[in-house]
Amino acid sequence: MEKEFQTQVMEMKQKYEEIPVPANARDRMLAGIRQAKEEKERSVSGVISLEDRKGRKNMKNHVWMKRTAAAAAAVLVTVGALANISPVTANAMEKLPIIGALAKVMTFRTFEDEQGNFNSKIDIPKIDSENGTEIAANQEIEEYAESLIAQYEKDLEASGGEGHYSMESSYDIVSQNDRYVSIRINTTLVMASGTQYVKVFTIDKTTGNTVSLTDLTGGSGEMLTKISENIKEQMRAQMKEDENIAYFIDSDIPEMDFAGLTGEESYSFSDSGELVIYFDEYDVAPGYMGAVSFTIPLEVTGQLFQ
Repeated sequence: MEKEFQTQVMEMKQKYEEIPVPANARDRMLAGIRQAKEEKERSVSGVISLEDRKGRKNMKNHVWMKRTAAAAAAVLVTVGALANISPVTANAMEKLPIIGALAKVMTFRTFEDEQGNFNSKIDIPKIDSENGTEIAANQEIEEYAESLIAQYEKDLEASGGEGHYSMESSYDIVSQNDRYVSIRINTTLVMASGTQYVKVFTIDKTTGNTVSLTDLTGGSGEMLTKISENIKEQMRAQMKEDENIAYFIDSDIPEMDFAGLTGEESYSFSDSGELVIYFDEYDVAPGYMGAVSFTIPLEVTGQLFQ
């Protein structure tokens, strides 16, 4: 019975991957991170529509912005509290000259557009530094958002506005400690069906740079293998405990199973310092499971930050 269920799950995944639009959308969105447009409006917080972007293409030196009270109000996000500053905390703050002990994250700008049954709303976050230093991670975050906007525009143009299409992207601070802050970008793309994408930018507060999973583990293939094996153990345990849970593992189509981490996966930390790994919908499980994550015990990874 379990073998039959696994076969059905694999068939579901295979059928999904044969659907050209949703699968390609994910690939294009990931590729778009590296091909994002160079247009930047770094000094203004506002709402930018598709018509605004078209105008900028024709008049490069002219930026028309539609301001709103909601966009003008910066959204300040802080995680944790520092009611009393201890010597330990004071020392930690001295070591954080770029971002500070608590990261301040605001909505830099919002892209909104609606044309017929096509609509998009993408919030773009930005981290403020304590001393006005430019933070490199902000550019990567904006490039990722620009890739989403570019995909929306491309799909709108290709379809001629026919059909139903919705792209919504928001963000939140998923974790923060003395060394790192992790900003999660949650994107939902609805066409023939809905698909969830999760992108987490984990930023080193001392440098303002993003840190990949490979960087975090010191480029250790052995560590990535240990984490991968733990994820597989968790998958098997969850499936054994609940017949409604399914992952792409131990199936009759091994080439479609989860093989292991590449080092480019999104991650953050739990409150107790454990590593949390994120996967998009359909990456390691059927669509009904949605985007999934796994918390890795400290006995597997050890303490990954000081």
